[in-house]
Amino acid sequence: MKRINLEIKALSALAIGRQKPGGSVSEAESYIPGSVIRGAIAAVILKRANTSISDGDDFHELFLGENPAIFQNAYPGNLEIEGHTIIQQDVRVLPATVLSSKTKSGFKPEKNGVFDTLIDRLCAEGYKWFYDPNCPTDGDRADNFSGFYSEFNDEYYNHLATTRLLTRVGINRRRATSEERVLYSLEVLNESQDNKEKPIIYVGAILVSEDLAESLQAFIDNHQEDLRLGGATSRGLGRVKIKAKLPVEIKPRVTNPIKQFNEKLHQRWNEWKNIFGNPIEYLPNNRTYFTLDLQADAILTQNWRRTTVISPEMLQELTGVTDSSLELHAAYTSYDYLSGWNSGWGLMKDVELITNKGSVYLFSTTEENLWIKALENLEVKGVGDRTSEGFGHVRVCDEFHLIMREEAV
Repeated sequence: MKRINLEIKALSALAIGRQKPGGSVSEAESYIPGSVIRGAIAAVILKRANTSISDGDDFHELFLGENPAIFQNAYPGNLEIEGHTIIQQDVRVLPATVLSSKTKSGFKPEKNGVFDTLIDRLCAEGYKWFYDPNCPTDGDRADNFSGFYSEFNDEYYNHLATTRLLTRVGINRRRATSEERVLYSLEVLNESQDNKEKPIIYVGAILVSEDLAESLQAFIDNHQEDLRLGGATSRGLGRVKIKAKLPVEIKPRVTNPIKQFNEKLHQRWNEWKNIFGNPIEYLPNNRTYFTLDLQADAILTQNWRRTTVISPEMLQELTGVTDSSLELHAAYTSYDYLSGWNSGWGLMKDVELITNKGSVYLFSTTEENLWIKALENLEVKGVGDRTSEGFGHVRVCDEFHLIMREEAV
């Protein structure tokens, strides 16, 4: 498969709602879901098609085939550094094990710094110590810190998309005038930052088979301003300009991150040993540890039931690898409910139990060689259901796990 990187410039506010079951207010997402991008591109293709869709044609292969294109989420990519706007293509989701100061959370130098606790938590379990760190900068209580981040010139930056409420009046269809006592509000993603001259640009990607990559990129490039994202498009919302870059090969990246993670884990374990003495449980030298970090919400199922944990049995089923030594050591997850609207069917989508992006799963195995290729494929294909819509995107051994408390960034 090849990767088509996308840059989505917001030309108007985006009404990308996140309807929660039982709620009367449609909350806006903080990013553009892959399902929204997928639906918008499919709608334009169908509108421009001169013939009907049939099995085996390009549209069927892109959206309905056995290996459909994967439309990943688009996250805010703007960085403002010394008055210059920089677009970061590699924007990631912070792991759930990340902490920052309770009172002044955020990356240095403006804030008190951010650090990861996964490795220290594993060490604490081996030494049977209760682990509850404070912020190394001010000694204040540390709390969870989530969101999107990127690295530029060895410094870390937080990525945000702001929202606002738009109040609208209902229209009486018979008289074509405003309806009395019918007001409603839409929460929308802002089309620009504080400076109105600088639009927000979201970065995402499409993973597609090699034989369709160039034609899909050319189609998007020829219809840059024809796509509308989200709802209320008839009221002027959802206008975007999408730039699709030339397809590139997907490079494997699993081997080196796993090596770095295990080197850091053994180094940290020895530091704990020098301070606290011999542990209650020893770290096996014959086991290789690795993490799965959710970069998007995931819809996970095991034995026909929804779950928020990727078990060893589930991981083996997802990858096709048989490994009796595989063990799950920790799972840091949270959940939510998600619904939506299917424009093609004109119906509400089913309410799904989702595992929130940022969730972390720590595994170990004695058969490292069996897993390298399988994990590389997993980073491409994702985990769980509806992966073609951006759900289940994972990253193996995110580099942020290597940032210890005294090295807060």
